[in-house]
Amino acid sequence: MTAWAALLRGVNVGGITIRSADLAELFRALGFDGVRTVLASGNVVFETDAAADAREGLKRRIEQALRERFAYDAWIVLVTTEELSAAADGYPFDAGDAGRQPYVIFCSDEAMRDELLGAAASLDATVDPVEPGPGVIFWNPEKGHSLDTAFARILAKARYKASTTTRNLRTVVKMIG
Repeated sequence: MTAWAALLRGVNVGGITIRSADLAELFRALGFDGVRTVLASGNVVFETDAAADAREGLKRRIEQALRERFAYDAWIVLVTTEELSAAADGYPFDAGDAGRQPYVIFCSDEAMRDELLGAAASLDATVDPVEPGPGVIFWNPEKGHSLDTAFARILAKARYKASTTTRNLRTVVKMIG
């Protein structure tokens, strides 16, 4: 069995509301074991026989089920819990800095990840501290500014919607736990 985390993009914000109980029910109906949701921001941890090399097919199956059940244009980033742990362990900034937000941006498309990193390279690193990680981008903006920095505006572009999603490091740690 492989332990996975489905990271839904745009859930319980912008008018797309999905209750955690309904989300868990859907994943159980898909035949997954050990299903648990984490917070109300579209995080589902589950187990299945599908190995990491079956990621794309599993991703498409979950997205289709979400679209059918909840009637929205669903996108997820699908990672193993091992990948979640690697992201949490690799966080390069001071996660305890009360003045900053410790974010992990999960990327399902390496080319998009590299494009975002390239765009971040020309930004003010004191405002938008960004570092690469395996399949992720670590970002550490000041609290209260995670929507209005230059990197935030780049990240919000529609072209990244289907292949990225951002989680607070604390949420990532809860998913692992």
